[in-house]
Amino acid sequence: MITHIARTAGFSGLLAALLLTVLQSLWVSPLILEAETYEASAPAHAHAHAQDTEAAHEHSDEAWSPEEGWQRTLSTTGGNLVVAVGFALILAGLYSLRQPRTTASGAAWGLAGFAVFCLAPTLGLPPELPGTAAADLAQRQVWWAGAAGATAVGLALLVFARHWALKGVGVIVLLLPHVMGAPQPEVHQSLAPAALETQFQLASWLTNAAFWLALGLISAALYRRFSRPE
Repeated sequence: MITHIARTAGFSGLLAALLLTVLQSLWVSPLILEAETYEASAPAHAHAHAQDTEAAHEHSDEAWSPEEGWQRTLSTTGGNLVVAVGFALILAGLYSLRQPRTTASGAAWGLAGFAVFCLAPTLGLPPELPGTAAADLAQRQVWWAGAAGATAVGLALLVFARHWALKGVGVIVLLLPHVMGAPQPEVHQSLAPAALETQFQLASWLTNAAFWLALGLISAALYRRFSRPE
């Protein structure tokens, strides 16, 4: 069973990571590069708030960052691969508990993963371009984890629970993180234009939706294939 899960996660994670890298290179990365031009050309006083709050982005001359071109593409691909295989392991583990009857059912699992790990957390903490003020990192991480966990539990209750009371609890759990609200910076500030921020958020949502849909379909197909007796 462990080998079965590992094979499914490895192959599906690799294919989904390559798709995500291509989509990011075509749509997301150009928006980030454009935002970086605003950050680089901003006057020094635009970053003055960084000295008074931990919410601001920190810049270090000694911090390494990949150069534009093959270094950035390679770093992005490597990061996507690690994340994709990790998510694929989660899906394959769930398949071992509830095997998908058809390959198409993997799409439902993939969209659920998108809702848990992308859509729900970003409703409170939208994707940020370089040069955007943000709340304290630790607070954002705690809220993100809580939103993802609550969404997973809420969806599970809505889909698998049979009693209406448990389904009602699922709705409450789904809404709870958003009723509490995500941590926000003291001053909302972005060096990039609002239109660019909107484009970036839309691009992030759509590319992640495509990634999760592909990951669900591919992982379900491979799991079913590896489950067949030789």
